[in-house]
Amino acid sequence: MRDIDITTLRLFVAVCELRSMSRVSEDASMVPSAISKRLAALEEALGVPLLIRRRRGVEPTAAGETLLQHARAILAGADQIHRDMSAYAAGVKGLIKVLASSSAMAESLADDIAGFLHIPAHHDIRVSLEEAVSEKVVQGVRAGVASLGICWDAADFQGLEHVPYRHDHLAVLVPEGHPLADRKTVAFEEVLDYEQVSLPPTTAVVSYMRRQAALLGRTFSHRVTVSNFDSALRVVQARLGVSIAPREVLAARHSASGIVAVDLSDSWAKRRFAVCFQSGASLTPAARLLMEYLGSDPVRGLTPGATPPASSPDETGVRPHGV
Repeated sequence: MRDIDITTLRLFVAVCELRSMSRVSEDASMVPSAISKRLAALEEALGVPLLIRRRRGVEPTAAGETLLQHARAILAGADQIHRDMSAYAAGVKGLIKVLASSSAMAESLADDIAGFLHIPAHHDIRVSLEEAVSEKVVQGVRAGVASLGICWDAADFQGLEHVPYRHDHLAVLVPEGHPLADRKTVAFEEVLDYEQVSLPPTTAVVSYMRRQAALLGRTFSHRVTVSNFDSALRVVQARLGVSIAPREVLAARHSASGIVAVDLSDSWAKRRFAVCFQSGASLTPAARLLMEYLGSDPVRGLTPGATPPASSPDETGVRPHGV
């Protein structure tokens, strides 16, 4: 099979989405017959029919649907290559891909990266930041998808190097006037008596809460499921439930009025984050600069030589994966 060119894939995707070669021809400045000829050659090269041609348009076959998924991924990668190379052509001297957990993104990471980029010596560096659950963060760094990954340091860093980053403390977020609002600390077991506002069940923090509840012989149930911390805060403000989240998430949001953070007293509620990477030798000069900046004492909120609180294993001795 000969190589498939990007232009043909773009035409194929467009035809599948618009269900019409004539409509695509208007945007592509090509006659429909030329598009049809390209797609027929693609079918011949792959050895399978990709399109069902009807009087009023076309639609993909089962094989065409499969190719459509692959083609979209290939085109997204090609577009990313173009953006990255354009950045270098424009004078960018370093491009760093970073994967980060939702907790890290919701807290101080964006501000820390902004601080890094505002340093005059770093003006020619560009950072691409993408959110993922901790497992995907680590997998992405191992696979070379990202230079740096940032997540809870209880994640499985086997085969990777890592340095400490910031730390946080899980708390229960409650509306003012709630029975827990006047408490300074509360045990996780007590929180289970109230309706929960939860992130999706696939997220690591929710999986961990379920595991902790099971150890207590309880169930971690939720009344409302939301996709991010900002939505959780809005639901708590509406007094539809309480939510377990880092207290730093609340502190970073001026719009979260009427909400009180009560620290969880459980030892595992103190969490520490880390910056992971394949190896120091594998980092580009720009990625190394960012790694060292994020791991520096001032960014971590420490005085030189101080040690942050460490994440604690749970009662079973198993260290959980974090968000």
